[in-house]
Amino acid sequence: MRSLHGGPTDITIHRPDELSDSLRHAWHRAMDESPEYANPFLAPEFATGVGRHRGDTYVAVLHEGGEPVGFFPYERNSFGVGRAIGLGLSDLQALVHRPGVTWDPQELLRACGLSVFEFDHLVAEQKPFGRYVTGTFASPVLDLKPADGEYAEWLRGAYPGLAKTTLKKERRLGRNVGEMRFVFDERDPAVLRTLMRWKSAQYRRTGRMDRFARPWIVALVDDLFEVREEYFTGVLSVVYAGDRPVAAHFGPRSRTVFAAWFTAYDPEFRYYSPGLIMHLRMAEAAARHGVTLMDMGRGEKEYKDWLKTRELRVGEGFATRPRHPVAAAHRLWRRPVRGLRNTVLAHPTLREPADRLLKTVGTLRSSARADAVGPTADSTAPPVR
Repeated sequence: MRSLHGGPTDITIHRPDELSDSLRHAWHRAMDESPEYANPFLAPEFATGVGRHRGDTYVAVLHEGGEPVGFFPYERNSFGVGRAIGLGLSDLQALVHRPGVTWDPQELLRACGLSVFEFDHLVAEQKPFGRYVTGTFASPVLDLKPADGEYAEWLRGAYPGLAKTTLKKERRLGRNVGEMRFVFDERDPAVLRTLMRWKSAQYRRTGRMDRFARPWIVALVDDLFEVREEYFTGVLSVVYAGDRPVAAHFGPRSRTVFAAWFTAYDPEFRYYSPGLIMHLRMAEAAARHGVTLMDMGRGEKEYKDWLKTRELRVGEGFATRPRHPVAAAHRLWRRPVRGLRNTVLAHPTLREPADRLLKTVGTLRSSARADAVGPTADSTAPPVR
């Protein structure tokens, strides 16, 4: 740890797993005092989890009058290139601070030894980073409140347009496969492995990068599954037909916010809309467990449009040190790639052909893999970290 001074605010640098109990308590207090920071991805437990599996992870702690008032988790490579902690996995990023705290981004970057700081899900209220934002995007959310009656009554009241068809599919699933039941907080790690296997196969089918082919991500999810803290709990939810899992989701929750993260289902049951059933069941159950907001994360999906009650805004961009050669090179390399991706995602006429191309690539990749390793390729569990 080292201490640096930047005007009225002192900044100390820590490893996530070396934070004292008093610093963690102060971080939790900042989450409580500002609703925009109540998301579990902004909790110290998430930073600590990532830090166990990513080498160069740090937390800058801002102090005023000797009191910790702000927390900035980040990753840094040997060239001083920084990124939001868990970039590519985290659905929300921020310098978590108590109300009224301000900071200078340039002083922060110097204190952290960063030439550039890259983010892609920055909380919109992070005004000091505002001039570095290159684009803002919708992040759909569900405002939740518990119902007085059973799930079916909640569904008819919250989503009358979806209720009849969804309940009909649930009944049909029960008749054809086995009695349908939902477990909001499943503790069986074998089902978590099933979820990762389904998700890995889905990534390959659709031509996306298989996150669960990366051992550190598998290990991180395994670790977070075991976290049972007030401000961060790893929640595995499962839809069963009889004793058979049909769909599953793993994501973190804080005291008041539940983050939708990894959802997948058995393709054999796709005609029952298991993904939609999963999200509706999770929303109702989360509300009964004290959650007031379910964050579905940035990205355009039809089911998000069906379920959302409103949208938050998140930003992406690069905070850079002026005239720093590493920062300039990093932006020249990264920004065109992001710009092309965002252009495709923002225009349905481009997005749909691109999606079809990815699925074709995924089909060819899966076929080649099946030829190479035999017919059980998709039933092989992802690597264990």
